[in-house]
Amino acid sequence: VQLQAFGGGLVQAGGSLRLSCAASGRTFSSYVMGWFRQTPGKEREFVAALSGNSRSIYYADFVKGRFTISRDNAKNTVYLQMNSLKPEDTAVYYCAAAGGSAIATNRSRAGWYDYWGQGTQVTVSS
Repeated sequence: VQLQAFGGGLVQAGGSLRLSCAASGRTFSSYVMGWFRQTPGKEREFVAALSGNSRSIYYADFVKGRFTISRDNAKNTVYLQMNSLKPEDTAVYYCAAAGGSAIATNRSRAGWYDYWGQGTQVTVSS
């Protein structure tokens, strides 16, 4: 599976962005998809994840009510709608795919994911 994330950019605080992650392959719907973010000098941080059928969705506490993860299996694409952005949301955002099960247990562990996109920069100005 190859992943390509795009949609990042520069936005003012309070604004919105929608990230997209396009996946190759015919088994996209079988993968758990996640979004992580990373700032210089820090570890990659879990943002959100959802199961292949979109029935299980999880968010990090700091994005609840502001970010929405979704997927379109017909288009092999996962999205991250980000609203009410804050300067502290500034980071490189990565999409990831996991072929394993037990999303409830593993969703926030970067090491659980099998494939990663190249990252897209999101910068929120104050």
